Amino acid sequence: MSFEQYIQNKQAFVFELDDIIYPEKDYLLQIYYLFAQFMEYGEQMDAGAMIKSMQETYFSEGADAVFDKTARLFSIPPQYRINFDMLLHSGRLPLKLLIFNTILKFMQEIVVERRQIFIFTNGQPAQQLNKIMQTEWHGLENYLEVHFAMESAAKPSAKGLQVIMERHKLKKADVLLIGKLEADKMCAKNGGVEFLEADKLLLP
Repeated sequence: MSFEQYIQNKQAFVFELDDIIYPEKDYLLQIYYLFAQFMEYGEQMDAGAMIKSMQETYFSEGADAVFDKTARLFSIPPQYRINFDMLLHSGRLPLKLLIFNTILKFMQEIVVERRQIFIFTNGQPAQQLNKIMQTEWHGLENYLEVHFAMESAAKPSAKGLQVIMERHKLKKADVLLIGKLEADKMCAKNGGVEFLEADKLLLP
């Protein structure tokens, strides 16, 4: 894929994180594995069965349903919710998170062209930072600047985006925001910058 059409007229590229740079499931499924192993060690529960159940719940009902359903099916005491949440926010993964190949090439091309890369992400800052720290960046970490929307106002607010532009003296026309959710699209609109649907990059 040629990235010239996206890079030639822009100076700064603002990326969301989850399911834009890497597949969020790669993080969550490893956290579920860690929690199941923790429960096997602490409560002698069947880790294999729990992992399978958590994966099925995630794919069929979404991440928000995973703990409550798992707790009900395996009779997990409520106090273990704290351990589950701690793992979600700061768990050390068995495997590094891998960037989508097309996004990796796009970001590498941005660096070659001496343009700026920002990660501007919704979500709980500690958890998002944990993901970023455990991603295999292939050297790109030296060219990234990270901003958490929650430190100003969650998307679709453009307050954090405006902070980035003011700090780096960027014009609205200089910026391309890459995202996927409606909140990303509306953030770009509210900030007056161009929006790129990430699927246009991820599709073959």
